[in-house]
Amino acid sequence: MPKFLARKRFPEMDLLEALIEELGDWARVEIIKQVSYEERSFPLYVVQVGSTDPKAPALGFFGGVHGLEKIGAEVVLSHLSTVASLIKWDKSFQQRLESSRMVFMPIVNPVGIVLRRRSNGQGVDLMRNSPVEAEGPLSAARLYQGQSISPQLPWFRGYGELEPEAQALCEVVRRWLFPSQLAMAIDVHSGFGSRDRMWFPYAYSRRPCPHIGQIHALKGLFDHSYPHHFYAIEPVSRQYTIHGDLWDYLYLEHQQQVQEEKGQQVQRGFIPWTLEMGSWMWLRKNPSQLFSRFGAFDPVKPHRRERILRRHLNLFDFVQRSLLAPESWFYLAEEDLARERAAALELWYA
Repeated sequence: MPKFLARKRFPEMDLLEALIEELGDWARVEIIKQVSYEERSFPLYVVQVGSTDPKAPALGFFGGVHGLEKIGAEVVLSHLSTVASLIKWDKSFQQRLESSRMVFMPIVNPVGIVLRRRSNGQGVDLMRNSPVEAEGPLSAARLYQGQSISPQLPWFRGYGELEPEAQALCEVVRRWLFPSQLAMAIDVHSGFGSRDRMWFPYAYSRRPCPHIGQIHALKGLFDHSYPHHFYAIEPVSRQYTIHGDLWDYLYLEHQQQVQEEKGQQVQRGFIPWTLEMGSWMWLRKNPSQLFSRFGAFDPVKPHRRERILRRHLNLFDFVQRSLLAPESWFYLAEEDLARERAAALELWYA
């Protein structure tokens, strides 16, 4: 287990390190990178539980990419806390982990959380930091799509290189998700709209991604299993397109690897998701929280925060279960996949 650094901590990091202690030998823990800011050093922890087989189905959880949206880190930490309890006594959960892997990176941008800002310590928005360029007509006035003017303005893309935090996230995905026969990632954010959304690639293009048929089939499973769920499941591009999305960058890289492996009997799959929690509903119920530094992106009332921390447990459990039953949605017969793809095009791209 990594030796904890002697430094002034913040609550989210304290909780993560306490959970690491609680997990003990059940988990494999690594500090993937150290991030420094003004003579302080912050570790980027990665916590793994479950199978060590690199080909085993894998599910990654990521949070705190945007510092102001620290509720994302807290949701991932809350789920890790549940796992830390279940793994000690729940026999069915233990059996599930014998053939699958869970990877947690709850605090991707610690400096952003400490400084209470969206960007990292260099003023770079990590979700605009990759070299992927958005397609189609763009407007220079739309800074949110990613800008290279100045780190003093929001949504700054950086200076052409991946930031250390972005490098660390990519390394985690390449090492522990890419080798799997089937893997998914859930990156937890907040701040868009008044409804919780599950977004899938692409963010850079309005074209459908290669796995659109499988994604529609998975949506169908979720709709039937949880018919009263509250998520809008859709491509990111249905709301906007942006430059530099890290998940597009990794998805395209994985697709390139799969293309180079053509001819092998089993196709590998990797699907990243962004859980965008709709913070506008928190503002509607408590407008005064706008005067809080985190108010536009974070639930302020304690009872509302507790509700958010338990709100997505069914979703997380479903996604993990779906990885263990890929024949139900991913490895479909050609005619079934064609039907799902046609339905997806009609639903999301018509």
